[in-house]
Amino acid sequence: MNEDFGSDYITISDEDGNEFELELLDTLEFEGKTYSVLVPADIDTMDVNDPDYGYVILENTQQDGEELFISVDDEEELERVYQHYMQLLDQEEEDEASGGDE
Repeated sequence: MNEDFGSDYITISDEDGNEFELELLDTLEFEGKTYSVLVPADIDTMDVNDPDYGYVILENTQQDGEELFISVDDEEELERVYQHYMQLLDQEEEDEASGGDE
């Protein structure tokens, strides 16, 4: 099966032990770190005014051979990663519009 089809889902727990299922959209390298861009798995049923609606950006790290996802608490770093991701999406759209699928 082509990796372009299907979705990857992860379940994360917050500091209070609440679990959330997220859909992985993309993984990217930026400023020497690896980040994952995710959305809530139930985003199709969410209200756009819900504060949890939208992208979730987590930093990827390895600890004892296990992949961990950690929150990005620095608002400036989070904004830089988000803006970089938006640029990547815009570039993809431009490439597709200019005949990128030859």
